[in-house]
Amino acid sequence: MIALDTNVLVRFLVVDDLAQHRRAIRMIEKASRDEDPLLVPEVVLCELVWVLTYSYKVPRVRVLETLRQLLHAKQLLIVSKDLVSKAVDAFEEGRGDFADYLIREQAKAAGGNSVATFDRMLLKEAGFIAP
Repeated sequence: MIALDTNVLVRFLVVDDLAQHRRAIRMIEKASRDEDPLLVPEVVLCELVWVLTYSYKVPRVRVLETLRQLLHAKQLLIVSKDLVSKAVDAFEEGRGDFADYLIREQAKAAGGNSVATFDRMLLKEAGFIAP
């Protein structure tokens, strides 16, 4: 199994380097043909959201659509798909960053009951507390 780095997903989604875009497409198509999904670690999704949001100025609604498409792509393996899905839903409803909600979901799955943060916006949401 091959794991994808963030930059491969970025090149796949953002056609700002045509040669790399084509290489990313070929890799994903091969994974589909061979029925050998590519691993997408959760940290890659966090980085992807950050890059799309802050470097490419992609609107939040489009980032959410992208995350949901990636979650359903048969060519991709996201190990903690259920946690990522919950984090995506929280990201849609909340004001924090996607990574914050993924951290909260991972903490819950590990038996934690809250995430300590200095982020004032998150302190208004369930599962976040001040240190």
